[in-house]
Amino acid sequence: MSELSLEAGPARKPGAGPLVLLFCVFVVSACGLLYELAAGALASYLLGDSVLQFSTIIGAYLFAMGIGSYASRWLDRQLAAQFFRIELLVGLIGGFMPMLLFAAHAFAPGPFRIVLYAMVLLIGILVGLEIPIVMRLLKRDYTFKDLVSKVLTVDYLGALAISVAFPMVLLPQLGLIRSGLLFGLLNALVAFWALWMYRFEVRRRHAHIATAIGVIALLGTGFLWAEHFTSWVEERFYADKIVFAHQSPYQRVVVTHNRQGVRLFLNGNLQFAERDEYRYHEALVHPVMAAHAAPKRVVVLGGGDGLAVREILKYKTVESVTLVELDAAMTDLFSREPLLKRLNGNSLADPRVKVVNADAFKWLQEGTDFFDVIVVDFPDPSNYSVGKLFTDAFYRILDSRLGASGYAVIQSTSPLVARKSYWTVVQTIESVGLRTVPYHANVPSFGEWGFVIASRRPWQATPEGDARLPAGLRFLNAEAMRVMLDFPLDMARVDAEVNRLHSQVLVRTFEREWGKVQ
Repeated sequence: MSELSLEAGPARKPGAGPLVLLFCVFVVSACGLLYELAAGALASYLLGDSVLQFSTIIGAYLFAMGIGSYASRWLDRQLAAQFFRIELLVGLIGGFMPMLLFAAHAFAPGPFRIVLYAMVLLIGILVGLEIPIVMRLLKRDYTFKDLVSKVLTVDYLGALAISVAFPMVLLPQLGLIRSGLLFGLLNALVAFWALWMYRFEVRRRHAHIATAIGVIALLGTGFLWAEHFTSWVEERFYADKIVFAHQSPYQRVVVTHNRQGVRLFLNGNLQFAERDEYRYHEALVHPVMAAHAAPKRVVVLGGGDGLAVREILKYKTVESVTLVELDAAMTDLFSREPLLKRLNGNSLADPRVKVVNADAFKWLQEGTDFFDVIVVDFPDPSNYSVGKLFTDAFYRILDSRLGASGYAVIQSTSPLVARKSYWTVVQTIESVGLRTVPYHANVPSFGEWGFVIASRRPWQATPEGDARLPAGLRFLNAEAMRVMLDFPLDMARVDAEVNRLHSQVLVRTFEREWGKVQ
């Protein structure tokens, strides 16, 4: 078959076959981009720093597509059969890629990056081979200018469709593993259709048909058993019985249970363990609540588990608590599941509590209310989407919503493991004109953990001693608060930059410091 040429004359009027083949270009483009997005999402979940992961994966994928496109020049015989084989390979490898990467991270975390980029490069090369071959098949029915415009238009439309559907529909409804397998099936069905359409040009049709049926059956079985596989891998990764697992549009939420109680993981990272969460939440909430003396209006940013709210509601002066949590899956889970409602004292059902599922940055920016106490309980700044909540821009907005005599408290990672990261948070808060009181507490599941009080007026350990603290605390008293203010030499203050929205030095510092202990 001759190469595509600018000299090609007018083609015959296209029939249904070429139109369907153009639709296949749409599917091929959508499938290729989905595999790329799935790899980027999985890497950002498991490795952190979403900007780095997506940038390097997209770059590697596009580079591999270039290699595949260049290599397509040597495929000049049996193009229909070549397209069939490539489609099956893309469907098989791309479809099972999220499942294989998930298993690789659970059982062989060391070489995970090698496996990740090897699969991205392989899929990219195969996808790069597809479009040139399709164009050479379609040149029988279109002139050159129509061929290029139609193929590229359909290709870009497929990319647009999947870029919208992936975060809004596929990820929350199917999850990464089933999304990959579903689009692997679509690739395999495209291959099957191409085999039928060009059946008179393909040799050994029966062997090809049997291969296609086998691949489709394999992908279909994987799709049906995806939940069982995910549970099997996660139980070995978390080493506990999983009582709840859900892929929200924002994160993978997993709750496990063992003899020591419940543990919550977000994207594989431990958020709390029942055996010692009271230490963290008492240290987070009570130093500012007790210091205020009569807090009435309180807001919690993050903390969708309701555990910080549980501690706040121990103060009789509290009239309203607003919980601002981005992920509705979190607040729904901790409002519904009996095991978790018992843990948070059913705090989210208290009539004084209002739950708002919104981005905290935007919610603060658009609001006008003032609060006596603001409790900031965000995850650690492991990526730029969370890192913006630790910037000077965010703290300026927080300051504007803090009552004149109010206090804010911010969870601020470990001053022992991530010393510079911790003091970067302190430096950033001070840069907007707020006073700071750094302190830390030992939480066995995490080690030494840091917090920062921010306010316009001075803060002191409660002068009345234990009198302002509510009854029934298991960890905190006046003496413990005084101890928490002391920083030994290995956690003492170091020079740090201000974390600004346009640079976010904190994310890079955090990744570097925590990477040393992983």
